[in-house]
Amino acid sequence: MSEVATAKPPATPGIDGLPPELRRWAVAAIFTALALASLDTAIANIALPAIAADLHVSPADVVWVVNVYQIALVATLLPLGALGEIVGHQRIYIGGLLLFTIASIGCALAWSLPSLVAARALQGLGASGIMAVNAALVRYVYPTHMLGRGFGHNALVVGTAFTLGPTIASGILALGPWPWLFAINVPFGLIAVWIGLKTLPPTPRATHAFDFASAALTTGCLGLFIIGIGSAAHGAPPALVTAELVGAIILGWIMMRRQADHPAPMLPIDLFRRPMFALSAATSVCTFAVQGIAFVSLPFYFEDVLMRTQVETGFFMTPWPLVVAIMAPIGGRLSDRYPVGILGGIGLALLCAGMVLLATLPADPGVANIVWRMVVCGIGFGFFQTPNLRALMSSALSHRSGSASSIVATARLTGQTLGAAFAALCFALGGHDGATLALALGAGFAALGCVMSFLRLVVSAPQD
Repeated sequence: MSEVATAKPPATPGIDGLPPELRRWAVAAIFTALALASLDTAIANIALPAIAADLHVSPADVVWVVNVYQIALVATLLPLGALGEIVGHQRIYIGGLLLFTIASIGCALAWSLPSLVAARALQGLGASGIMAVNAALVRYVYPTHMLGRGFGHNALVVGTAFTLGPTIASGILALGPWPWLFAINVPFGLIAVWIGLKTLPPTPRATHAFDFASAALTTGCLGLFIIGIGSAAHGAPPALVTAELVGAIILGWIMMRRQADHPAPMLPIDLFRRPMFALSAATSVCTFAVQGIAFVSLPFYFEDVLMRTQVETGFFMTPWPLVVAIMAPIGGRLSDRYPVGILGGIGLALLCAGMVLLATLPADPGVANIVWRMVVCGIGFGFFQTPNLRALMSSALSHRSGSASSIVATARLTGQTLGAAFAALCFALGGHDGATLALALGAGFAALGCVMSFLRLVVSAPQD
């Protein structure tokens, strides 16, 4: 640790990353924060029954512990990404991590559902600061020829966190009460903050002022959109769902009109004019929609259709994220050498095939018959994820890295939210066959993403 105590980030941001000895510590800070935010998303679901029993609230009410975190996270990604371009990505990252850590203390000390929900909202805001500029910092920490490897390690951290999240949560709950799930973030968060202050590099800063009115419009637009999708998934009255989604559209339209001539719009319309960026973002939404559909529908499919136990279902769900974690660094290394359109297209073709294979499982499949299909899905998803992340970040101008990074997280979370909503719709329409219908729909999203990925072979990303 003596290297960290004496290390100093470069006075001026370099295009070709940090020197190796400093990069290791900067990466440790970045990936620790990312792991904490990703784990917290995964473990909170496991704690809901214990929280509901301890605070004497209903299951319907305790779901707000998860919902408010997601709303705060998604609604503020674009404003924080834009703010990072003005004040420095490293400041947003460290500030987000510090807020996340302090809010974790608040969650652990919560004495009622309102106090826990308030702390979770702050925690979601802190996680947004981490995720909004995560990919941008990776771009500045790694040299250009290692970007694919850096994004592969980034995806590996996320995949591993989601794979181990339920197991870690179950282990903590076996040893102590649910507040420990949040308290355990504190020491790791403080260490990561200290290392980050010493090693994260300063990044270029834009000269324009931060547009607070546009930030409010963007937050309202994305917040209403996520709330509306969630309302639709939970069977809310159509009038309420329509009002929420129409409100999101109106706020988005006002914001786009307001920033039409802005040099760096908060909703990065300038980046979406780049075919490589637009196709990569759309492909990302489709692919994470597949993941959202699969992770909501498969547990019901295994338990209600195949009549498997909860323990068996947990085992069957593990291969997908585990293989994604293994494949992410491999895809990252390949993306440094081969076109992203080919790599992503092959990955999504495999994902589509895996979803079709799951939807057409025999009536009484054996364990191996299920597992190898989940492995195919994991290989396809992992083969796509890192090259696509590299394409998104590399196709944006370096001074727009913050907005590009926030789009990375926004596309992922939007896709997952849409996938969960579509899965709920399939259950409502298909009844007992709803899970099979959802898997088939997921295969359709994967096929659409595959076509869009191959289209990237005929466009080129403009250079800085």
